[in-house]
Amino acid sequence: MQRRQGRVNAGLLLLLYQISQVGFQNIPSATLGVLVLNIFLFLNPLKPLSEVCISVNEGFHRRDWQRLLLSPVHHADDWHLYYNMVSMLWKGIMLERKLGSTWFAYIIVVFSVLVGVVYVALEYMLVKILNDPSYEMNCAVGFSGVLFALKVLNNYYNPGRVSSVLSFRIPSKYACWVELVAIHFISPG
Repeated sequence: MQRRQGRVNAGLLLLLYQISQVGFQNIPSATLGVLVLNIFLFLNPLKPLSEVCISVNEGFHRRDWQRLLLSPVHHADDWHLYYNMVSMLWKGIMLERKLGSTWFAYIIVVFSVLVGVVYVALEYMLVKILNDPSYEMNCAVGFSGVLFALKVLNNYYNPGRVSSVLSFRIPSKYACWVELVAIHFISPG
């Protein structure tokens, strides 16, 4: 798991363009903080991806618990960062305005840790149920799990809405599940 070096970060440039189109003044403070943190750590990672990703082996067996905090804010490449942060931008604007910056920031921190815990628990269950130790080695980075949780929360606070997933109109309460399946097929791993 290593970032590709020596190329133009088109995804990062497009992300900065999207942010500028919304306008910094229109982005609530906690959402802007999450965007800045993720972009900063993409440009200046604390450690290589192989040392921040979360897995059963690293997080549970080796008890490297710092990975619970580091894995959500590191991304595999610029497009991974782009898709996650554009999603964060829109979900953050909607939810932070409704919940307030302090409560929203708290939710982001809690979701960031809990997503890693749930990921490790699910992978551990797969190891036991399928009797396949390879699931202990699956290592994940990125903000997608937090975004999924935010989408569920957003659907709770904004019921009855309709979302478009791959050009299909779907009730928002089901859209997060359809998106999850679509992402799995479009970009497995």
